[in-house]
Amino acid sequence: MTRGLSTPMKNTGFSLVELMISLTLGLIISGAIIQVLVSSSVTNKLNQAVAQVQESGRFIMARLSSEFYEVGRYDLVTAAIDSSVDTIAEAAYVQNKPIALVGDFVTSGELGSIQAASGDSDKLVVSLLGKEDCTGNSHGYAADEEFHVVNHYFVSGSELKCTGFDGRVLRGLKNQSVAPVTVTLLDNVESFQVQFGVSERITSSKGQPVSYVTANELGLLRAQNQQVVALRWGIMLKSYQNEVQQTQAQRFALLNENAKTMSTSHYYQVFSKTLALRNMKNFVRSSQ
Repeated sequence: MTRGLSTPMKNTGFSLVELMISLTLGLIISGAIIQVLVSSSVTNKLNQAVAQVQESGRFIMARLSSEFYEVGRYDLVTAAIDSSVDTIAEAAYVQNKPIALVGDFVTSGELGSIQAASGDSDKLVVSLLGKEDCTGNSHGYAADEEFHVVNHYFVSGSELKCTGFDGRVLRGLKNQSVAPVTVTLLDNVESFQVQFGVSERITSSKGQPVSYVTANELGLLRAQNQQVVALRWGIMLKSYQNEVQQTQAQRFALLNENAKTMSTSHYYQVFSKTLALRNMKNFVRSSQ
């Protein structure tokens, strides 16, 4: 019996050209995927930075607004004031010097609002009647009693801080029984700037600001019987992440300061507000 001859199998595979085309297409596809992932990562980091800065900005602006509203407040009618000092004289002091300047306090002559040089952050010192200072310190007074509070806002490093004082101690009217406390209000602060809305002379003013000035101009205006009736402040915040990659450096200017060019590895945003000091407006109107 004759066996049939088997048909030889033909070897199959990719040619060199086909392999090169496949490798090229694979590289193109891989590169596209990597580019999408990198772009997504960059966008995600930027979105996180924006969200963090905006949340911090909303927080600090709300807090400062609520505290600055009380600047210059001294209520002799309804407030339960500690009466260990002359409250009439204290009311006159707080209402006539709602913004403290260097030299105002007997025991701390260097404490006061300062217009910083070379674009550095300003310092703000305010007086008001309250049950506690910006740190929650009641300085040993009874829980329901109010006293002359002095709050000092300043930037140290990249932190916005506040130190609270007993104004009566600063004025030399009593000995210090509780030490002042300093707290950090917010970190990652790049700049803090302040301007003051000043009225006409108190005898003819309607309680409206007619100009906005810096702290180094307040002494002369106070001597001319003009009062601070509004605050304007700006604060620049930067993101925690230092991996934000922006293609172009941003420039920012806060209030009266010159514009600055910032790093491309952080996200920056400026928050600003102008606030009428309702207590001071009422004081100025009633003093005519």
